[in-house]
Amino acid sequence: MQTRSRTWFALMLAVLVLVLGACGSTGSTGDSGTAAGEATESGGTRGDVGGNDSLRWGDGDYGIVLAHGAAFDAASWSTQAAALAKQGATVVAVEDISAGAIGRTAKALQDEGIEDVALVGGSAGADAILELAADQPDLPAQLILLSPNAVVDGLGTEPKLFIASKDEPVADVSPQLAAAGPGEDNESVLLPGAAHAQNIFDTDRGDKVQQMILDRVREFSGA
Repeated sequence: MQTRSRTWFALMLAVLVLVLGACGSTGSTGDSGTAAGEATESGGTRGDVGGNDSLRWGDGDYGIVLAHGAAFDAASWSTQAAALAKQGATVVAVEDISAGAIGRTAKALQDEGIEDVALVGGSAGADAILELAADQPDLPAQLILLSPNAVVDGLGTEPKLFIASKDEPVADVSPQLAAAGPGEDNESVLLPGAAHAQNIFDTDRGDKVQQMILDRVREFSGA
């Protein structure tokens, strides 16, 4: 009996050591399980930018913050982010798409010496960017928004591009924003179909929209 008790105690001790070891070795990871500072499958590097869990591409002197729609995540921008970084930008796609988090991320890039930061968003991300831009009109270098859901007042004179599909319920918002926004470089584009925001990238118009974003950034970034 004594030998059996010792064997049982040793077995339980070994199990406890293994459990504690596993708990202590997890490290700091993002939502995807990728450790901070490590490259992800999306090609971006997982990290904290302005207190916001983010993916980051590139190291250019022009900044871009990407805010996804409610049904998406930061990695959903990977194709567009990689292309923008290749064009010479520092690109950050945020997980938290609240206006405050987007603003902190943009200011973190400015604190790094990246003076001009464009804000790019889709649907809920676009709405949060509009909220931020109306509250801090001098913050964004330019706005590029896919399928924003509501018209806001108080935007600055920064260049603005609004893209939506003709047959989606919020199609009328983009031209209204372009017409009402201050500044001389406002544009709205309505595409065939009913795809909403980032879903447009999955249609036969996806490449066209990506190129529109690249061209717009190049035009107003001075690149």
